[in-house]
Amino acid sequence: MADVHEPKIRSYNMSQVKGKNTKPELVVRKFLFANGFRYRINQKDLPGKPDIVLKKYKCVIFVNGCFWHGHKGCKYFVLPKTRTEWWLQKIKGTQKRDRKAEIELNILGWRVITIWECELKAKVRAENLKNIITYLLKNIG
Repeated sequence: MADVHEPKIRSYNMSQVKGKNTKPELVVRKFLFANGFRYRINQKDLPGKPDIVLKKYKCVIFVNGCFWHGHKGCKYFVLPKTRTEWWLQKIKGTQKRDRKAEIELNILGWRVITIWECELKAKVRAENLKNIITYLLKNIG
């Protein structure tokens, strides 16, 4: 099936996909701040440039989009029917990069939390965000 958009329009649409300060990231950051946690964002000197860095707790948080990071078993991750092989390689590359960053962070002594976009949907958001704080206070603080 051919793309329904001209290349210029498709290029513009893809350029508007945010890589940082996404709505899910802002939800997590707002919750952490409201609960007294202070953090840095997108710290470039750490592997994977984590979305949220809680230096006091030696913990980083990645807020992953279910589609872009290939969340296995998630209803929000559906492989496109066009250019399937290209998308599969792109998502596998992202997953490989994610695993590498997590391993490197662990070697440096950082704990890694990954929260998925689907875990921030309205019905489950409060519980999952509370779980982050419980983890931080129980295992790190």
